[in-house]
Amino acid sequence: MTVETKKPVLGYMPDDTPTIGAMLSLGFQQVLTMFPATVLVAILTKFDVGVTLLASGLGTIIALLVSRRQIPMYYGSSFSYITVIITVMSLYAPECFKDPNTFYCPEGVRLAQVGIMGTGILEIIVGLLIMRIGKAALDKALPPVITGSVAVVIGIALSGAALNMASANWLVAFITLIVTIGFSVYLQGKGLLGMLPILLGAIVGYLVSIPFGLVNFGLVAEAAWLRVPNITLPAFTDPRAWSVVVSVALIAIATIPESTAHLYQMSLYIDQLAKDLGRKPTSIKNLIGLNLVADGADDLVVGFLGGCAGTNYGENNSLMAITRNYSVPVLFAAGGIAILLGFIGKLAALVNSIPVAVTGGLAIYLFGVIGKQGIALIQSERVNLFDPKNLAIGATILVLGIGGNLGLKDGLFPFPIPVLFPNGIPAIVFSAIVGILLNAIFVWLPPARFGVKERSNIEF
Repeated sequence: MTVETKKPVLGYMPDDTPTIGAMLSLGFQQVLTMFPATVLVAILTKFDVGVTLLASGLGTIIALLVSRRQIPMYYGSSFSYITVIITVMSLYAPECFKDPNTFYCPEGVRLAQVGIMGTGILEIIVGLLIMRIGKAALDKALPPVITGSVAVVIGIALSGAALNMASANWLVAFITLIVTIGFSVYLQGKGLLGMLPILLGAIVGYLVSIPFGLVNFGLVAEAAWLRVPNITLPAFTDPRAWSVVVSVALIAIATIPESTAHLYQMSLYIDQLAKDLGRKPTSIKNLIGLNLVADGADDLVVGFLGGCAGTNYGENNSLMAITRNYSVPVLFAAGGIAILLGFIGKLAALVNSIPVAVTGGLAIYLFGVIGKQGIALIQSERVNLFDPKNLAIGATILVLGIGGNLGLKDGLFPFPIPVLFPNGIPAIVFSAIVGILLNAIFVWLPPARFGVKERSNIEF
């Protein structure tokens, strides 16, 4: 009679500490996963690549400490903030930002830093409120029809910027776009390679660009191997910073639900691993408030140093689900590796040598994905789009946000507000404010009070 032996379950819970070798290799894998998208945001917004990597690593470490080492998240650059950061750069550092031979605009970065730190403070306040009064109150003020519609605006409003970059060389841009889509679709579930479609697409686009003479290898040759990243202090005393704070902080409307969704998904996988290991579930889904406080702590760090606004990374969360590695010590190691990479000058120069047409091809795909994620949020939350009030809120946000960004001069509504918006209100900010006000009216004056019967939703 053969005795069947049970195979050991492989995986690390958040409080597990692997061996040094495993910790370093798994940590490097986390860095490799976040790297393509994180540095791409820096390229698109003309932030310093070295500072962005340094801030990503340090912000992750601080966030892990703030969450009391309970929530295994890695933090990288958020695409949700690109639209408003580009607006800030175009308004306050136009000559630098529009120069294709310039890769870093410190004047605009210093102003954006104030806004990013404002976002961090807002996320911390919301996190503390949720810990105090619960998430239901937040959902009432910011229902999915608002957060999802704002996410759509964030992505689609960037379409003009993506096409402008792609127009530098349409052939290279479309080759980059097609191969990136191919990698993202056909490499699913193929281990680490499946997590790196953006990196692989950028490499192919880079190689295709060489025969066209689009790659400036002189940037890499002239760069030092080691350099101190261009850390800058926020421009707190600049009067223009107040408008930037409001504009940037409002984007948290879209990132807070995204962060919450990441936490819920991760909680399911961690608790399943705990069950397989015969250990107690962690139920980190109950730590929504603490998770947002950790998000805010990350933005305070990156905002102070001059890195891109951050978010806990879905790419890294997916990697953890695939490898069943949720070890917080591994993420500490990843943060340390990212910090060290920030000091490698050749790496920053190599990233900056990526042709504009390549980033344009990547941007067409990525910006569209941001918009589609907003639609996915509306769909997953089963928002009733047969309800006229939901239609009104969503439709108004979409037209004001997308139409305003693409059709109005500098993407600004001509409603100047002294100190805050002396030149007019950015379209994405205006659309979010109007959506929030419309929703507030319907909360205070519900249609049922006037005898209106709510229309039923489609049954799935």
